[in-house]
Amino acid sequence: MSLSDLPGSLPERPVADPALDPSRTQGPTTALAEPVERVRSLWVTGVVLVNVGINAAFFGPIQVLLGQQAIHFDEGQKEAILALVTGCGAAVSMVANPLFGAFSDRTTSRFGRRVPWVLFGAILGTAALLALAGAPNVAVMTILWCLVQAGCNGAYAAITAAIPDRVPVPQRGAIGGLAAMGQTVGILVGAVIASVVSGNFALGYILCAAALLAGVVLYLFKNGDVPLAPEARPPFILWTFVKGFWISPVKYPDFAWAWLTRFLVNVGNHMVTLYLLFFLKDAVHIEEMQGIKPEFGVLILTGLYAVMVIITSVVGGAISDRMGKRKPLVIASSVVISIAALILAFEPTWTGAIAGAVVLGVGFGAYLAVDFALITQVLPAALDRGRDLGVINIANSLPQVIAPAIASIFVVFWGGYVSLYVAAAVIGLLGAVFVVKIKGVA
Repeated sequence: MSLSDLPGSLPERPVADPALDPSRTQGPTTALAEPVERVRSLWVTGVVLVNVGINAAFFGPIQVLLGQQAIHFDEGQKEAILALVTGCGAAVSMVANPLFGAFSDRTTSRFGRRVPWVLFGAILGTAALLALAGAPNVAVMTILWCLVQAGCNGAYAAITAAIPDRVPVPQRGAIGGLAAMGQTVGILVGAVIASVVSGNFALGYILCAAALLAGVVLYLFKNGDVPLAPEARPPFILWTFVKGFWISPVKYPDFAWAWLTRFLVNVGNHMVTLYLLFFLKDAVHIEEMQGIKPEFGVLILTGLYAVMVIITSVVGGAISDRMGKRKPLVIASSVVISIAALILAFEPTWTGAIAGAVVLGVGFGAYLAVDFALITQVLPAALDRGRDLGVINIANSLPQVIAPAIASIFVVFWGGYVSLYVAAAVIGLLGAVFVVKIKGVA
C-alpha cells in the first residue's frame, strides 16, 4: 500500500481565524490553499532524508562529540563547558527557527517558498561543522556550534512547514510519523558516527557535515514546492513582522496549550538524555562493571531507542489518522516518557539503562508523530505556517537552554541522577495533563 492510499476523507479544516487565512480571502492561491491531494512516496522520502541529515548534524555532536571536545579542553569542567555550548546553541535556535520560518513564508522564489532555505541552512550548517572540527578553544567552539544551530534550524523550519503546505489533514499522522522516523534515524546515524570515530571528534564533525549535505539532495530536486505569488505576499512592515512572532494565547488558546505541553515534555526529555554519556560513565560505571566504553554504551542505547521510536512513530501516526483523534495518544505517550525517566532514576544499572531506553523510545516515537499532527491542526493561518511552526519549535529548543542548567544543579548539588530523573518524570507528566486543555482537536 502506498502512502497515497491511506484511508480517510478530506474534510475542510477551519483555521483558528479564517479572516487571517489568505487562501480563503484572496482566491485560488495554490501555495496557500489547504492541501487536498495525498503526497507520494518520493516526496516523503525526500522529507525523511532531510530530517535524517539535520538530526545527524544535531545529535552526533550533542550526544557525544561536544562532550568529547569539552573533555579535550578541560575534563574537570566538562559539565560546565557542555552546558555553556549547548545552551548558547539552543538560544540561537530559538531565534533562528521562527525567523527562518517567517522568511520562508514570504519567499517568492520560482523554486518555491521552502527549498531555498533548506539549501541555505544545509550549506551554513555544513561549513560550521567543518570549522568546528578545528576549534582551538571553548569560545570558538561555542560560536561555531551556534552557527551549526542557525543553519540546521533554518533548514528544519523550512522542511517542517513543507508538511502542512503539502499534506492533507487525514494523512498528517502518518507523514508526521515518517518524519519522526527520519529524525530518529538521523540521531542513530549521529551516534554511529560518534562511536566509530573512537574519540576523534574532529573526524566525527566532518562525517556529520557530510550527512547533513547528503540528506538534502533528493528534496532539492523532487520537492513539488509551489511558488508563492508576489501579490499574495503582504508588504513588509518591520514592526508588523516582529509583532507577528507573538501569537496571543487569548486569541489562539489551542495553539498556546499545544506550545506549553510540547515545552514541558521536551524539558523532561532533554533532562533525561543530555548527560547520558556522563550517566553511563559516572553512575552506571559501565566500563568497570560491563567492560563497555561509555561512548559505545550510548550507541547501544540510542540504537534500542531508535528502533522503538521508528516502530511507534509510524504505527502511532497511522493509528491516529484512522482514529481521527490526537489527544489520547499524546497523553498516553507523555506518560510513557515519564515512566522511562523513573526507570533510570531507581535502576541506575546497565539493565535499567536498557529498559529505560526501550520505554523512552516507545513513548517518544508515538509522541513525535501524533503531537506534530495535532500542532498542524491548530496553526492560525496558511500564510504564516513556517513562522508559527517556528514559534512551536521554540518549545523544542528552549528546553535545550533550560534543561542543562536544571540538570547540572540536580547532578552536582541536589541528589545526583536519581533526583534529576524524578524531576524529569514530574515535568513530563505535567505536559500530559495540559493536553486536555486543547479544545479544537479531538
